[in-house]
Amino acid sequence: MKKFLNFVFALTLIFCLADRVKAEELIAEHIDSNELFEQVILSTPETGDGNITEETAEEAPVQAAEISENTAQTSGNRSLRDVLKNVYNLEVERYDHPEYLFREPLTYNFKPESKMDNIHVWGAFNAYNDMAFYDTGNLQDKVSFNALNVGVDGFLKNNNGDFRVMLGFPVHSQRNYTQGLFADVFVATNKIPHHRIQIGHFRPQVGMEGGSSSYTIGFLGRSQIARNFGMARRLGGRIKGDYSFIDYDFGLYSSGTFFEEWFPGAEFVGWVNVKPLAKVDENKYGKLKIGGGVDVGKREDNFFVTGAYIGYDYKKFSADFEWANANGYNGYYGHSRKHATGFYTTIGYMITKKLQVLACYDQFTPNKEFSDNKQREITLGLNYFIKGQALRLILNYVFCQNDNAKDSHRIMLGAQILI
Repeated sequence: MKKFLNFVFALTLIFCLADRVKAEELIAEHIDSNELFEQVILSTPETGDGNITEETAEEAPVQAAEISENTAQTSGNRSLRDVLKNVYNLEVERYDHPEYLFREPLTYNFKPESKMDNIHVWGAFNAYNDMAFYDTGNLQDKVSFNALNVGVDGFLKNNNGDFRVMLGFPVHSQRNYTQGLFADVFVATNKIPHHRIQIGHFRPQVGMEGGSSSYTIGFLGRSQIARNFGMARRLGGRIKGDYSFIDYDFGLYSSGTFFEEWFPGAEFVGWVNVKPLAKVDENKYGKLKIGGGVDVGKREDNFFVTGAYIGYDYKKFSADFEWANANGYNGYYGHSRKHATGFYTTIGYMITKKLQVLACYDQFTPNKEFSDNKQREITLGLNYFIKGQALRLILNYVFCQNDNAKDSHRIMLGAQILI
């Protein structure tokens, strides 16, 4: 715990010192007069018709940054000092997809005549110190990792296609090292208007939170239905569509997860969202998304998971509700024949542009054949977005209540760094 707190303190100290250095240099060099270090606004990838869509922004690798003309002209001979200034000045407009601190120096741009546009090398770290206090008087203190990844994203010209190779460095006790090493390995095309076709090894959309990126979820831990029913990566292909009033994700996969088995059976995952407020002013009415889907297949035995979701965002306020029911499932911890169900509801509010407060009630029944075996988690969270999702500090408090065990309390202090 002490080492982790020292790490967070050092991270904060670096940016405080950077603030002082920048202020002194502004006075001495008057660099504002040339706008040489203009703030960087990062972009999202475009679809084939040139329009940025919500679905593309959430799921596709994020395209290279848009920088000022002066910065672009001098990027070839930029010093480390200049790169650090650029990182300091980086501003992120959105928090619903990952951004990276050192995107520009770690991106190679191809010549205009090449079919390739650019290749971006990146790394990700999301970890936390977890202190669990039990009513029995016991205390557990450990460091846990949500993500420790290194990746390469490549983009064709005009965003016609892209690929990703992401390596994970897992510590899961039920799988060997190589089964978790190659996390995302896929190719995709965006040439069909409003659509994205993706083939390879990746996380399918089993539930809204279960199919979301680890870098964008609000808490350090996912909901119980996401942890049990979703999150597992598979080999397969999907087609995703995104229109004004509807988006969808349909995929066929091998039911073998994390390369544990080649093809133990087939699996279909489908999810549809309806957006009834798509054509009205979101500043006045907000954004509403109503969705549902299924995950059905065979691995040792048949499994069938259904789910439903409602999400609403209005200015600084957000609310999410998701429910799922399983007659057997094929999730992160493997295949299960159990009949289980659960739901969660989360509300959030952006106090400032950088500080977010969250609260969640999460209930799960791991086996419906037995009574009085519900598991409840009440979570309070704070997110401090120093540089959006690229540099985020996270604090969670979780009250755990189990019908068959003593209550417990958890305090989790974490950080996320995307470079």
